[in-house]
Amino acid sequence: MVGHLNLILRLVIWFLLTADLSPANIMIGISIAFLLPGRQKAKEALQDWLRVLGEVLVAIPQAYIEAFEIIFRPHNYEEITIEQVKPNRTPALIFLDIFLITFTPKTIVVKYTEEGWYEVHRVRRRKPQSLSSSSTDVSSP
Repeated sequence: MVGHLNLILRLVIWFLLTADLSPANIMIGISIAFLLPGRQKAKEALQDWLRVLGEVLVAIPQAYIEAFEIIFRPHNYEEITIEQVKPNRTPALIFLDIFLITFTPKTIVVKYTEEGWYEVHRVRRRKPQSLSSSSTDVSSP
């Protein structure tokens, strides 16, 4: 079942990249999805995939809300935080986690380390409580 989810993920990415749902493009996308090399077989639980897909459905309205917040209330401060990858994540689930973080307008993953850490850039409306050297004021030239 999880293999089917990987195939669907590859096709969705293909259609997002090409923005073409013609029969020829569908056949090309299916061919590419099958021809892409497989990855190491890792045990992925269907439960993990369903949880991530649920997070994707929640992230869509959250992205719109954050976009309107940025438009109507300026966010002048930014910071880079380091977050740990959730335990027992396969490469496909790590990709989806990075996608979810980057999908919302206020956050973007700057770097992923093989040790299992994300560097996440965030914009904020107010200064963070603890002033760290990574926080900067965006409004200054």
